[in-house]
Amino acid sequence: MSGTARLQVLLASLCFGTTGTAQALGPDGLAPAGVGAGRILVGGSLLVLVALLTSGARSLRRLARRPLILAAGAVATYQLSFFAAVHDTGVAVGTIVALGSAPALAGALEWAVDRRSPTRAWATATALACAGVALLALAGADADISLPGVGLALCAGASYAGYTLAAKRMLGGGHSPETVMAGAFGLGAVLLLPVLAITGAGWIAEPGGAALIVFLGVIPTALAYLLFARGLKRLSAAETATLTLAEPLTAALLGVIVLSERLSAPAALGAVLILGGLLVLAAPDVRRPATVPA
Repeated sequence: MSGTARLQVLLASLCFGTTGTAQALGPDGLAPAGVGAGRILVGGSLLVLVALLTSGARSLRRLARRPLILAAGAVATYQLSFFAAVHDTGVAVGTIVALGSAPALAGALEWAVDRRSPTRAWATATALACAGVALLALAGADADISLPGVGLALCAGASYAGYTLAAKRMLGGGHSPETVMAGAFGLGAVLLLPVLAITGAGWIAEPGGAALIVFLGVIPTALAYLLFARGLKRLSAAETATLTLAEPLTAALLGVIVLSERLSAPAALGAVLILGGLLVLAAPDVRRPATVPA
């Protein structure tokens, strides 16, 4: 069961990793925050539709308000803080702090709230993967570090950790993955509507913009988060957050294959470290053989 759950989270991370490449291939000059808001609007609408068809409207009304509001707020906050961090301090540093801090913050939150201490395998995998993310993101980076930008990136990491823990709470309450994702992203989309209005939504009506927003809403949002939720239901929040560090690895490989970007030696080493960390988590549990009383 845990092996299947890890595979589902890894597949979700592969979907997450297509976001940057899709944006690079999309129309130029789009506001990143507007693209993020449009992505959540389309993806959230699809998730609500799936939940209504599979579980009915009553299942959405049964979601506990506190974790639902926390999850939706975290979805909206992550979009705004991450894009703002990247704009302020650069893609490299923003990615390092946001993605690298999320597993550690998720583990800390899970320990503080649920009194569930992370395993040694999680600590080892997180250390390897975070070192890999740092190398992958910093390879070739020459931008100055902005303290406000770092703070925004930490806010993004904390938002992701909070969303993961809140979703885990709702899944633990017996709700289906479809219902939990529909509630979080449906309400998150409503919270982000003002952002879409401020940044302008006219680009969505253009062919290139429509293709971009449909892809982002279907693949790295609706499909990805359904897989994510199914895996999260059987894994800890900390382990799930660490597994999603496959996202920057996927993004880097797509950059090389699709966008013809060059992968430097430090970036390649970072990719190897991320793979090593993921293999530590993906390895089957070794249990002592049961002893049979004589």
